[in-house]
Amino acid sequence: MKAGDELPPLTIPITRTLIVAGAVASRDYQDVHHDTELAKEKGSPDIFMNILTTNGLVGRYITDCFGERAVIRKVAIRLGAPNYPGDTMVLSGTVTSVEGGIAGVRVVGANSIGDHVTGSVTVSLAPSPEGAV
Repeated sequence: MKAGDELPPLTIPITRTLIVAGAVASRDYQDVHHDTELAKEKGSPDIFMNILTTNGLVGRYITDCFGERAVIRKVAIRLGAPNYPGDTMVLSGTVTSVEGGIAGVRVVGANSIGDHVTGSVTVSLAPSPEGAV
């Protein structure tokens, strides 16, 4: 692995259940994440995903790409276009640095209206145990 390497994309269907379950799991009870009518009253076309769910999905993407021994050290993300039910988000990543067993990765999650999330992740690349295949 070296700087410039592209990670394989991860496609995530944005379902109503994913949005609501993520909000509840992260104890984010803001109505815009679970109540369509109240979200519309506040100017949104529908409920939308919260940042904590997005953060979890970014973490999942990195650990899926780097393997079970990888340890996420830092996540710095910024939200953009909302994730609404019925859309799809595609996460992609580019390795920006590799030094001393630590990799930096630029991550983008795009949906049909733009970039939902952009940011960077720092991950430790733990060595395999001796004798592991």
